[in-house]
This record gives sequence, structure tokens and C-alpha cells, in this order.
Amino acid sequence: MSTGPDLFGAAAADAGPTEATLPPLAVRMRPRTLEQVRGQGDVLRVGSPLRRLIEGSGGRAGPVSAIIWGPPGTGKTTLAHLVASAAGRDFVELSAITAGVKDVRAVMEQAARQRDLYDRQTVLFLDEIHRFTKAQQDALLPGVENRQVILVAATTENPSFSVIAPLLSRSVLITLSALSDPDIGELIDAALTSPEGLDSAYDLEPEARAHLIRVSGGDARRALTALEAGAGVAEDVRGVRGDDAATSITLPAVEQAMAQAAVRYDRAGDQHYDVASALIKSMRGSDVDAALHYLARMLEAGEDPRFIARRIVIAASEDVGMGDPTALQTAVAALHAVAQIGMPEARIILAQAVVHNALAPKSNAAYAGINAAIADIRAGKGGPVPGHLRGSGYAGADRLGHGKGYRYAHDEPDGVAAQQYLPDDLQGKTDYYQPTDHGFEARLQQRWDWIKGRLGRGEPAEIAKSGQPTDDVERLKP
Repeated sequence: MSTGPDLFGAAAADAGPTEATLPPLAVRMRPRTLEQVRGQGDVLRVGSPLRRLIEGSGGRAGPVSAIIWGPPGTGKTTLAHLVASAAGRDFVELSAITAGVKDVRAVMEQAARQRDLYDRQTVLFLDEIHRFTKAQQDALLPGVENRQVILVAATTENPSFSVIAPLLSRSVLITLSALSDPDIGELIDAALTSPEGLDSAYDLEPEARAHLIRVSGGDARRALTALEAGAGVAEDVRGVRGDDAATSITLPAVEQAMAQAAVRYDRAGDQHYDVASALIKSMRGSDVDAALHYLARMLEAGEDPRFIARRIVIAASEDVGMGDPTALQTAVAALHAVAQIGMPEARIILAQAVVHNALAPKSNAAYAGINAAIADIRAGKGGPVPGHLRGSGYAGADRLGHGKGYRYAHDEPDGVAAQQYLPDDLQGKTDYYQPTDHGFEARLQQRWDWIKGRLGRGEPAEIAKSGQPTDDVERLKP
């Protein structure tokens, strides 16, 4: 448990910290005011509950407790410190990893004394609240209910599943999002020049800066930690050279510091499209190793996994199609799962969908069929809908002859009603869907030939009724 008014290591800085006592760069660069906070504009707008809590707004509406949910490095701890910085508040910090019910009760007792004796509010910052058991969270309820403490709880997991309902109902839920690339870039630039940061002692090469932004994944703490580590490597390199040149943080220095090579990939340029194209073509070509390679390259470069999932869904219909209809089911399931789970676990789901697409039998017959049909429409082909197919569910339809002579397919013994479906100008001249003999579609080919014979389009069916294709599960499963 930590207490005290100095939230940002200012005292240590005044004492002239040595290398051994210097706080990490991410701590030194922690915003001290609302204006210094990057990103999170939606939750910090004027009049929002969090902004009122931070600014200590007066009036009869008192401060409310808050549960802050968001990915690592998005400012949860920073915002808690800013809440505590409002005049007349004490700050107590607990971690759900190490604290227990006894610690919570001790804070509540101390907060009650501060309120009753000195009229001071206490802000309790509880990190990783999702790690608290139900009993531990129950211990918070009386203090939150009676406003003995202003609870600011942080979590990286969905509070709907990890925080008890009574505590949720007594708090406002604030959702943070990962920082954007421009926000991370501004943060890195500020850290390079700020007296609290690296104080203009280093030059950061553009390639190294771009790499730091990519690998940060919207995590401010990760970006600053990597920058500080890169500066350390740059110092060592300079010491080995023994020159007096300005210390430059290069791409190799950042790669060495992070033990992670830069991925040659530009999410807004040619590499974005080239690697995505290579992924699609590798799945189409059934080279599962190549497909996984390009998937890994995109993920490591920080590509949005939802973009990748959408491309896989398209490929499942365009390239696999009816060769294996279950590939589309896998791809769509992956699309929804990725949106719910996120990285890093999303890589497993995407890999499963990529492997399924790559190894499945391929057919673009459905894709080619719709393209051919659209081409005919654009060429002006396709006359009036045959009268017996027109809608007949309204007054006057009978007088117009709509629906007259229509045969209901379910009344036929074989479930296929032999009648004209295409417009007159396309009847007998159209063959949009041409099944392949690959995978599941090979089983459809025989049935489609038989159906066309029953419909009078093409050669009469040679298959006797007793031997016609059936729709039983064993016959049609992939």
C-alpha cells in the first residue's frame, strides 16, 4: 500500500536522482495535468463523469467512484493519479495482486478518520480489480456506498464478467481505447525533448521512431520503455566508438533493445497491400506455410487483426467456395472471435482460419457465376420475370395472371418442379454456375446436371429416378 501527496516522483527529481534511483521514463513522463493526457478524448470531454471527478467539480452532485477498463498502457493509472491530485484528497494505492480484505478494511478505517476529523476525501486506486475474489470485492461495498472513499479501479478485463454487479451499479464504467499511432508518435517526441524525459540528449532516427510506434500496439508504457532501452543501447554503442558525436538512437539499437527485428511493412503503403495480397495468393495456392508466414508478418507489424479476418472471409468464398463450404463458416467464426478477443490470442484463431482456407479444395465457380450473371445484367439481358413466378399475394394479381400455372416444388415427388425460371431471352442460353470436380463441389456437379435435365435445360437426365443424386447427409458432407 502506498500513500502520500507526491504522485510523480517530484521529490526524487528535486534531490538529483542518480542513475540507480532515476524512475523509469514511463513514470517520469506520466501526465501531470489533463492537458498532457494524449488520446481518450471521448471520456475526458467537458462535463464527462471522469473529467468532473478529476477537476473536483463542486455542486450538490458529489464525486462518483469509477471503474476504468482498457488495454495496458492507455492511462488507467495516470487518470487515477489525476483524480487524486484534486485539492483536499488523500491518495491510497492498492494492487489486487498483493492486497487482501484486511488491507481494504484498513484503508476504509483510515479514510473514515480523514473524513470525520479533517474533512478530507480519500481516493483508493485499486489496480487489477479483476483479480479480487467476490468476497474481496464485497469488502469495498460499504466504503463506496457511504462515500468513505472514491474508488478508482482499473482492469484490463471486461468488468461485466470480472466485477460484481453491486459494485458496478455504484460506479461509472469508463472505457479507454488503445492510443492511436499519432498519439504514440507525439508521446515519443515529447519524451525525447522534455526535461523530465531524455532532455534532447538523443536523436531518434525516423525508421527507429516508426518501428517504436508499430511495436507499441497503442501501449504508451511499452513505447516509452522501448525508447529508454534503445537510448541505453545507443549510449553503449557511442562508448565503444569513443567519439563525441551526438547520441543517435538507430533502428538496429531499438531492435537490439527489444530483441525484436523491425518488420518491413507499412500499414498505409505498398507493403500493406503487397503482404495482404501474398497472404491471399498463398491460401489460394494451398501453400499453408507461406500463408502462415505472411499472416505472422502482418501481425508482428501491428496490422489490425480485424482487417486480416475480413480478407480471410472473402477468400473463403472467392477461392474455396463450394469446394469446402465449411471454410466460410470457419472464417466468419474467426471474424467474430477476433473482434471479441483481440491480440495476442487472436493470432491463434486467425491461424486456424488460414490453415483451413489453404488446405481446403478450391473452387471459384460461385464467384465466376455471379460475375457472369452481373455481366449479362449490365449488357441489358434479362427480360420480364415469367408470369407464373410473379408475386400473387395482393389484390388484382389473379386478374393480371400473376402466379398462374406455378408449380410448388415441395409438391413434387423429387422436390424439383420442372418449369421455366429464367427470363425468355436467357432460357437455354445461360450456364452461369459451372461446378468443378474439387472436394465437396464434385458431389454437387452430378446433382446440378440432373436438375438441369429435369428443368429441360440441356440434355435430358440419364439418371434413373431410383439412382438420382440424394441430399442425405452422408452423401453431401465434405
